[in-house]
Amino acid sequence: MYRISQAARLLGVTPKTLRVWEQQDKIHPIRTPGNQRRYPQEEIDRLLGVKRPENPRCVIYARVSSHKQATDGNLDRQRERLETYAAAQGYAVVKVFTEVASGLNEKRRKLNRLLKMTCDRQIDVVVIEFKDRLARFGFRYIEQYLAAFNVTIDIANGEEPKSAQQELVDDMLAIVASFSARLYGQRSKKFRRKVKEVIAECSTPSAVNSST
Repeated sequence: MYRISQAARLLGVTPKTLRVWEQQDKIHPIRTPGNQRRYPQEEIDRLLGVKRPENPRCVIYARVSSHKQATDGNLDRQRERLETYAAAQGYAVVKVFTEVASGLNEKRRKLNRLLKMTCDRQIDVVVIEFKDRLARFGFRYIEQYLAAFNVTIDIANGEEPKSAQQELVDDMLAIVASFSARLYGQRSKKFRRKVKEVIAECSTPSAVNSST
């Protein structure tokens, strides 16, 4: 189920065009209890002329940012939830990828293997729990790459919950540390001072709350 902006992007039109098509009975969105439009995958495929198999080949991708999260069982529980969801959708799971890495890491081995399977046309859909599990930033680029091979992303639970705020803060710190290292050098006192200042700022309750 896609939001109007996502559906428009997949179809290469504007949200306004989708509203016109709805009035013309060319596309049939579903309304949520909050009266928001959601566009089923079947409607997108119909307009694109894409015929999908009855049991789409699915890859599950589960990720946590730290080894502590993995040790606490968060990664295993995430994988189990996604396997249950994929079974309920009738997907044929061909591979399950679990990874411990930051959402900002561009060199994730399991994500690269997923992209290779896409390029080799071995899958039809990628199932993730939250959008940020696939990428903290640059999600649309990955989505467009997959779409070029007729692979869709099925996000099981939409937006990430507020409990993931600390992970977002950690990723923000990683960005600051990376750029500070380039500017000042990792061994310089200025670099260490800058990182400590940001850590102190992000550790305050007001900073965490403002990230929501």
